[in-house]
Amino acid sequence: QVQLVESGGGLVQAGGSLRLSCAASGIVFSGNAMAWYRQAPGKQRELVAHITTGGTTNYADSVKGRFTISRDNAKNTLYLQMNSLRPEDTGVYYCNPGTAVSGTYYPDSSSWGQGTQVTVSS
Repeated sequence: QVQLVESGGGLVQAGGSLRLSCAASGIVFSGNAMAWYRQAPGKQRELVAHITTGGTTNYADSVKGRFTISRDNAKNTLYLQMNSLRPEDTGVYYCNPGTAVSGTYYPDSSSWGQGTQVTVSS
């Protein structure tokens, strides 16, 4: 059974930083591409960043240069370092295992954690 536990969210002022973590179990972590998604109130869930099994990263245009995704396969943990946060970054952040092919990420739509809330005040 896949279990994903996101943590590290909170309330921060614009321009601040947060580091999110996702502890994964029930999967072969090193064998999966991993991604961070977010969902703002009233909006669809959107892909923020993904990282391949080989460590190649890909970011949504809205977060390029501000967010960094990384993974620690020894700890089965995914990270998202978020700097220069903006109010539009507010939402619930989720991690997800999946597959990455030629820069495109394909999520495992059945594997979602409870998410962690990020709120950025102006």
